[in-house]
Amino acid sequence: MTQHQAILIELWKAEEEQPFIGWDFSYLDGRMLQDKPPWSYSTRARELMRESTSCLDIATGGGERLLSLRDSWPETVAVTEGYPPNLDLARCRLEPLGVRVVELQNDEYTPLPFDDVEFALVLNRHGALNVDEIARILEPGGRLLTRQVHGLWAQDLLAAFGATPQWPDAAPEKYVPWLQSAGFNVLDVKDWSGRLAFTDVGAIVYYLKAVPWLVPGFSVASHTDQLMALQSNLESQGELAFAARNYLIEAQKPE
Repeated sequence: MTQHQAILIELWKAEEEQPFIGWDFSYLDGRMLQDKPPWSYSTRARELMRESTSCLDIATGGGERLLSLRDSWPETVAVTEGYPPNLDLARCRLEPLGVRVVELQNDEYTPLPFDDVEFALVLNRHGALNVDEIARILEPGGRLLTRQVHGLWAQDLLAAFGATPQWPDAAPEKYVPWLQSAGFNVLDVKDWSGRLAFTDVGAIVYYLKAVPWLVPGFSVASHTDQLMALQSNLESQGELAFAARNYLIEAQKPE
């Protein structure tokens, strides 16, 4: 191992130990560069909240996105979150504002702990979609708005570490028919592809530790060779770019 490589490993290990709080990637500002879709989930969510009397935000994280929409909240707001560090943050930030915070491990099969037709609007940004349960808790005419990470998100980054996407079918092709079979009218579908770029390998280390399901078991110690290969690519190319994919679906329960 060269002295340069030894220095890099120590830098990467320092990135590995950096705290990650809530769902906040601001630590990587200027180092992780993502193309933006031509549409805005937040803008549409704000419009729908202003038209609604009640709202559920599924998998709210630490409440960061919901708080950014504070000026548009309806009278009744509830959220779910299952990741303990995020759950604590959500309770601290949202409960003083009158938001009902419910602990729930988010997946496609767990029943939602809410009454039938309880909400006028369900928001879901990057959480699992239990379509049948969402249909149950929405009132007639209620809306679902979801922005999702495509199941093939950054599959080329994962491949660099010998990993494959865990949910490759997480795509509009899966959820649109499911929504329709549950009785929804699908009003809008937007599927977008772009670029996710990193200016240094340390930023990738931080990202993979923050999102541990992308490369299960990732660590600097266990993936040194792969990190060194990326470093070589970076030095020859100037940046490391991978495939980013998101999609947005808006659907309405019939009156």
